[in-house]
This record gives sequence, C-alpha cells and structure tokens, in this order.
Amino acid sequence: MDPVALTFDDGPHPETTPALLAALGDAPATFFLQGSHAAAHPDLVRAIAAAGHPIGNHSWSHPRLPALPPAARELEVARTQDLLAGITGTRPALFRPPYGDTDAAVAATLAGHGLTEVLWTVDTRDWAGAAADEITAAASAVQPGGIILMHDGGYASTVAAVPRILAALSARGLRAGRLGLPARP
Repeated sequence: MDPVALTFDDGPHPETTPALLAALGDAPATFFLQGSHAAAHPDLVRAIAAAGHPIGNHSWSHPRLPALPPAARELEVARTQDLLAGITGTRPALFRPPYGDTDAAVAATLAGHGLTEVLWTVDTRDWAGAAADEITAAASAVQPGGIILMHDGGYASTVAAVPRILAALSARGLRAGRLGLPARP
C-alpha cells in the first residue's frame, strides 16, 4: 500500500491531542507543534513522542515568518527547537512555516538549524470550521506520497474525521506513512 502523510499543526491542545492520539491508533502522523502551546502542555508533547509520532517545529507564536526581522525569525525557530528538544530529548528535523508562508530568508533560517521545510498537498480546511464530512472529503483528494494538512487546535470535527480518513485511505489501497526525516538526538 502506498503511503500518505497525515500532519497536524498548531498543537498540542488539551481538548484534542489525547483524542487524536487515540483516533490514530497505530497509524503514524507528524505533529508540527507551536512552541507556546508546547510550553503550556509539555505532558502532551511527551505523549505524542511516546506514541511514536514525529514532532516538527511550527514556530513559537505562529507569525508570518517572511514579515519578521531576521533576529525575530531566528528566535521563533530556535526557541521552539530548544523547548521541544528539552521536552523530548530529540531536536526536530522538520519545520512547517505558519500559513505556508516561506521565502529565501525563511529557508536560510531553517538551514541554520538543519531543518527541512514541509508544506502539504491537501488542505482539509479544518481550521476554517469544516465539518468532519467536509474534512474527510477534502482528504480524499490526496494522492500516493501526498501530505494532508489538519490541525490539533481544539477542532472536534478533525478528531471525528481521522478514523474516516484512515478507512478511506485503506479502501483506496493507501495507508498513513511517516513523513520526512527522523528527529536528531
């Protein structure tokens, strides 16, 4: 079966992270964590890591990175890297820019941290209040090797959609697979 990457941005969130972990079961997903949320919920960061899911950096406060001065952009990335490494014992290898906003300056900042930038091929628009059926329908457009964007920001509809997405992938001969590079010690 061909792999598809399930990804979740903006967490961890106390209302949805445990439910997402349960809904995923053994299916792998990558969680791009916002530093300020991780700092508030380190136990949830540890739960994600303990479940075997890769953790990526999603900045500290979710700004539009290309609009920031270089020092502020560096702080957004470095502060989150340091926090996540301190909580999990591994430095993230993956980075998703907030809003998908990126440019050469962002790429240079990421390169300085050895981070690989990851965008997506399918946006489920769960962040816009999509219902579980709409999220599932959007995810059905993914192709083998694709990356599905979802959010761990307290959206019950996303949690409800995950088992449906996994079933629909299986019915198409696809499966949830790992994304990108392993985290570095």
